[in-house]
Amino acid sequence: MKRVILAASLVALTAVPALARDQIRIVGSSTVYPFTTAVAEQFGKSSGMKTPVVESTGTGGGFKLFCAGVGVDHPDFSNASRAIKKGEFEDCAKNGVTDIVEIKVGFDGLALADSTKGSDMKLTKQQIFMALAKQVPDKDGNLVANPYTMWNEIDAALPAQKIEVYGPPPTSGTRDSFMELVMEKGAESFDSLKALKKSDAKAFEAVWKSMREDGAFVEAGENDNLIVQKLVGNPNAIGIFGFANVAENAEIRALSIDGVVPTLDTIASGDYKVSRPLFIYAKKQHVGVIPGMAEFVAEFTSEKATGEDGYLTDKGLIALPGEDGAKVREAANAMTVLSADKLK
Repeated sequence: MKRVILAASLVALTAVPALARDQIRIVGSSTVYPFTTAVAEQFGKSSGMKTPVVESTGTGGGFKLFCAGVGVDHPDFSNASRAIKKGEFEDCAKNGVTDIVEIKVGFDGLALADSTKGSDMKLTKQQIFMALAKQVPDKDGNLVANPYTMWNEIDAALPAQKIEVYGPPPTSGTRDSFMELVMEKGAESFDSLKALKKSDAKAFEAVWKSMREDGAFVEAGENDNLIVQKLVGNPNAIGIFGFANVAENAEIRALSIDGVVPTLDTIASGDYKVSRPLFIYAKKQHVGVIPGMAEFVAEFTSEKATGEDGYLTDKGLIALPGEDGAKVREAANAMTVLSADKLK
């Protein structure tokens, strides 16, 4: 009799489907993290459902987790401070993640910042490239190992202080954006490198993508708060952040790049050129399985959240222009799936 009861119990257990999670799980960009956290908290208060769990893993790390598979063991959303790459999209497809919804939520500026007790340098993209690139042109245009150890060696108008810059690792979307928006543009300001770009695009790419490894540039991980602490402890150091992170920390300030200081107004107007779009990606295959996914998307894309006067603008998000915002909202709420032909 005991054996019969045990066998019947085992049959009953195997017949019951695995319980779905009742809480949304989100991974990804440290830059988008504070925005998503704010939406998650509002969603938890107003929806009657559990507040989503948000993890800061970096954009690249987030996509790895997001693309690893479908089911309750895998995240439902991924924050990103850049668009998903073709290779990442293909990795998703290989693992059965075939229905991805891309939602552009707004814009953010990239900022170089120092402690409010620092020297408040005014920099150009060219100077930043000269400070951080592994190889730089000499006076004859030949590439040499970066010889600069002090800022005033690059330009006498800059302070006589050691070059020490803390930034994100290669897995970070902020790093990707910084390389394209600052390092590539800084490299293009040299005639010799502009000529190299025309004659050998791959060689040019290797130049602007290679950061020095002698201690002048320090990979400080995905934790922006840790970089803030480094700057507060060392007023001569500089950090690379999303503008929203700078806006939220009174102990640091954004530096001028090419004559423009990043603010909500200069980023929104386009005067500050070091800016990028921010995204969240939803796994459509989890809609109807994980409670609240459609409702969470609706909250994130609502006027009250990401509109020009939305609560996320108070945290440093730059809203999409009205018509663009309406189009994003419509596509997001319809859960329009991203197609491969739109990827780089």
